[in-house]
Amino acid sequence: MTSLRSLSPSMTRITIAGAVGGALHIGKGDPDKIDQTALEFSRAVLNQTEVDGEVICCEGPKDNAPAFSYNEKVGTGHGPKVEFVIDQVDGTTATAKGKKDAISALACAPAGCLKVLPDDGYYFKIATNGQSKGKISTDMSIEDIVKTVAKHKNLLLGNFTVIMLERERHQELLDRLRKMGVRIILIADGDIAGAIVTCLPDSGVDLLLGAGAGAEATIAATAVKCLGGTMLVKVWKDKKDDANRMRRLKAEGVDTEKTYTEDELAKGNEMIFAASGVTKGEMLDGVRFTSTGAIVNSFCTRLPSGTVERVETILKFKGHPIYSQIT
Repeated sequence: MTSLRSLSPSMTRITIAGAVGGALHIGKGDPDKIDQTALEFSRAVLNQTEVDGEVICCEGPKDNAPAFSYNEKVGTGHGPKVEFVIDQVDGTTATAKGKKDAISALACAPAGCLKVLPDDGYYFKIATNGQSKGKISTDMSIEDIVKTVAKHKNLLLGNFTVIMLERERHQELLDRLRKMGVRIILIADGDIAGAIVTCLPDSGVDLLLGAGAGAEATIAATAVKCLGGTMLVKVWKDKKDDANRMRRLKAEGVDTEKTYTEDELAKGNEMIFAASGVTKGEMLDGVRFTSTGAIVNSFCTRLPSGTVERVETILKFKGHPIYSQIT
């Protein structure tokens, strides 16, 4: 039987397919077309993969965008029994506008290991490398979190970089960070990649802060755990929330006061994260189309080994079972 460890190349191929499908429509202003083509390509590759798989969550349904179905059975039905959380394009809007930082990404683990917070509002996320593991909490002020991470990385605040989504809901947070004098990278989309780059040596990015969706939190937590970093996730309580949101979350088993860690969102010591660049970003270069196909850059990491693989794939579309339809 195929081992989970040996699936890494297959996981990368799935995200390559999503990246190519999404990149076909860069800058064309049609987010649904991006998601639909990325979905078709990634699903086709996934269903050729030797796993008995199930997609337990995906990004898209809340926006009525094309996406995998919840609890969709995938794979050949032969091989390890695994579950997936998939975002075939994290950064659909950025792709539609021809902007940076879109990726295709997934998390894979044995069945029962991945926990996804309900797709109902946003969750506050903190991610950084392992130097601050156990040293920070969501109960600390933003200022104390930044100072603590900077201290453990031996960085002055003026040389410290925070990455975050550019959103109206983050304006107060942004103002406080600017008062501290830290450097700030604002990204249009893609807080999965934003979390990961904080754990990569020499990335120049030290800390992810901000509120985003639940599915991406689990995908990012899987990668962060594989890289030895730390991620904290807690329900984001916004003034714009409807009055019944907390009640709904509690009914779905969410502790609205709890901080979830990477070990709770991605349980166990056997898992894979894979991603491929759609548009150029902080973590990966984007898809480059050639006269005969495309060049795609990918990133894969896994446990228990902690192995990190960076791959440049040169695709030839002619005669390919997935890409030959591209003209």
